[in-house]
Amino acid sequence: MSGRDLLGVILAAGKGTRIAPFSERYPKPILPILGKPLLQHQVECMRDLGVQRIVIVIGHLGFEVVRELGDGSELGVEIEYVDQGPTLGIAHAISKLEPKVEDRPFLLFLGDIFFVDLDLAEMTALMDQDGVRGVLAVKEEPSIEAMRRNFVVLEDGDGRVRRVIEKPRHPATRLKGCGLYLFDPVFFDSVRRTPRTAMRDEYEITDAIQIFIDDGYDVRASRCISDDLNLSYPRDLLDINLQLLGTESLVGAGVERPDGTVIERSVVMDGAVIEQPIAVRESLIFPGAVLRGDEDVVRRIVTPEHVIDCH
Repeated sequence: MSGRDLLGVILAAGKGTRIAPFSERYPKPILPILGKPLLQHQVECMRDLGVQRIVIVIGHLGFEVVRELGDGSELGVEIEYVDQGPTLGIAHAISKLEPKVEDRPFLLFLGDIFFVDLDLAEMTALMDQDGVRGVLAVKEEPSIEAMRRNFVVLEDGDGRVRRVIEKPRHPATRLKGCGLYLFDPVFFDSVRRTPRTAMRDEYEITDAIQIFIDDGYDVRASRCISDDLNLSYPRDLLDINLQLLGTESLVGAGVERPDGTVIERSVVMDGAVIEQPIAVRESLIFPGAVLRGDEDVVRRIVTPEHVIDCH
């Protein structure tokens, strides 16, 4: 299976309330990672696999997503958009896609996760095996707390997924689902039968996957990433950028800075202005932001509207 055989799908409709104050102005999936929107990184991963057509499910501030990515032509793909309407969970968002998917498998990204060392070809190779109708990206997770915030995957002796468990208090395995999926269109039969949960009043993708498995479909787990970096809180945005930067800095076009300015292990994006010769360390400066004071900027995110201390 090549990327040309797949439809790309990204879910980008959530309100992102935990990442306020960014959520007042930016949908989470367009927040910048190394100088470009998180969504753009995902689109480029799909494009590099050979995916040509991508559908993005939008909701909160969806027009900002459209403004950033447009029709996809500048990225070498074709992008179209579907509005989720009420945000009632991931399975509900997937249900909006059925008219677009037609008869091809679809590769599904959650739009608020950055995947490190992603090997999409490994997922498609598993899908190529006889009878396989679904693939879940997974990783071995050392943190119990991270397991409790996500879902765990239980395999049988033949490598088939037999159970998925949402947010377990006592996880029986360290194999964690990572928010990246590949499904045959028959998966929509399970999505339509997914009940609304009592706990969160949403339609959970894990319930849909379990229905799919219980119906006898072959679902496999792909250890195709080294890490999944979730964008949940403001500090996560800075930490993800710093982790990917390593010891370097990234300075965009048209940045104004006087002689004597020091920039260390930071991202300073296009058109930012540093008025005084200060030090900017381990910080993220948004496009067009202005740093006016004479105090060093350390572990901060600076936007045109806000300064967020991430100590």
